[in-house]
Amino acid sequence: MAADESPNVTVARIVRPHGRRGEVAAEILTDFPERLARLSAAALWDGKTPPRQARIRSCWLSQSRGGQAIFHFEGSGSISDAEKLVGLEVQIPLAERMPLPGGSYYVIDLIGCEIRERNGDGAALGSVRDVQFPGEGVRGAPLLVVDSARGEWLLPLAEEICVRVDIAARVIEVRLPEGLLDLNPAS
Repeated sequence: MAADESPNVTVARIVRPHGRRGEVAAEILTDFPERLARLSAAALWDGKTPPRQARIRSCWLSQSRGGQAIFHFEGSGSISDAEKLVGLEVQIPLAERMPLPGGSYYVIDLIGCEIRERNGDGAALGSVRDVQFPGEGVRGAPLLVVDSARGEWLLPLAEEICVRVDIAARVIEVRLPEGLLDLNPAS
């Protein structure tokens, strides 16, 4: 594993000190924020060096600033200690992620999946580089950003189109509606 990779998943990012006793406020990056308050330990990662383990004295959820987690890590007892933590990612092991209902996927699991057409020769059409979500209040399926030989194109992550998603095999089989690729002209 490269130094810029982590075997963990990021659940929060520390944004600023909070209070005077070493607490920090963190942006919540999980759909399951309630579990943050139950953590007793986490990995802290700067994106470069290997993550380091840290014990959590306490964590609570604040509604200020759109909702943040307030962490107090062991060894952080002052504002200057807290300032040293700003920018670090709070992570948990991938194996400890919350289970998702059928038909739901973690973005990190979709990235890198190969897109293959179900009907036809099954040739690879590209691979998932990113996932875009509809804006707040907008209905619709997330869009897979696919890199291919013909350039970048967008693919709705809808059951009618993505007929089989095999995360373990890193393959998404699709049944493309006629003209879909024409909507996504080559760059």
